[in-house]
Amino acid sequence: MNRYEVFMKVIETGSFTNAANELNYTQSAVSQMIHTLEEELHTVLLLRKKGGIVLTPDGLEYLPYIRSIFQAHRELLMKYNEMQGLQEGIIRIGTFTSVSRNWLPQVMKDFKKDYPNVQFELIQGEYTNISQWIKEGTVDFGFVNPIAVTDLETIEIEKDRMLAVLPKDHELASHKSVTIQEMSEFPYILLDEGSMSVPMNAFHEHGLKPQVEYKVYDDYTIMSMVEQGLGVSILYSLLLKNYKQDFVTKEITPRIERTISIAYKNKKTLPVASRYFMEYILNRLKS
Repeated sequence: MNRYEVFMKVIETGSFTNAANELNYTQSAVSQMIHTLEEELHTVLLLRKKGGIVLTPDGLEYLPYIRSIFQAHRELLMKYNEMQGLQEGIIRIGTFTSVSRNWLPQVMKDFKKDYPNVQFELIQGEYTNISQWIKEGTVDFGFVNPIAVTDLETIEIEKDRMLAVLPKDHELASHKSVTIQEMSEFPYILLDEGSMSVPMNAFHEHGLKPQVEYKVYDDYTIMSMVEQGLGVSILYSLLLKNYKQDFVTKEITPRIERTISIAYKNKKTLPVASRYFMEYILNRLKS
């Protein structure tokens, strides 16, 4: 365990105590390693406040450099493992609900048959923060909508159409399909997708302003709200697949869809295990 990793864990968890618990260290050991790093840099990096730790101005300046050293050290260890024939490591992935619920678990299960020592860390988010996590190195790669990200490499893997989600007793529930115009005329529950919303873009493209009464981050909460008759929504078919529904779904005219892509900074600098897994996903989709 090096002091750079300990420093990043303290930042991630927000306290010395939480970092010590996650790293299986004593709190005094964590404090000592942070102190050693501060002595090395001749400054104070962290301040302990009542609500947790706070980066000093110098800490903010040094943070991206310490993060780079931490990532480089992790990649060095991964390369060592590969050269030793171990091919093991931790694969950190940024993902959203529909991917993590429907097909990622099966792919991980199959991958672990070949590489049983590999571990996975899935961090759930939306396009904007997943993109930021990739840039910062918090995750190795992630699943995104490519039009919502910048300065990253992306590979398209799937098109995912969107469906109208309606209460069972809704007046549109008997229709064969619904129009985007009709969806704009009822109380609407908006899925928070960060800075870019596929349904909202569709509404705006047709000069429509939906009656947004709720903005919700969690897809399943939206389904429950629709079941209770609180409004209508538009959600992804990949999410709705195999879900025991107590609501009605309808095709939307004109068709609305998103592109799901894998995003990463640089394939050559990806940790070995993550590179193997990303290539495994792409090869599986091709076949």
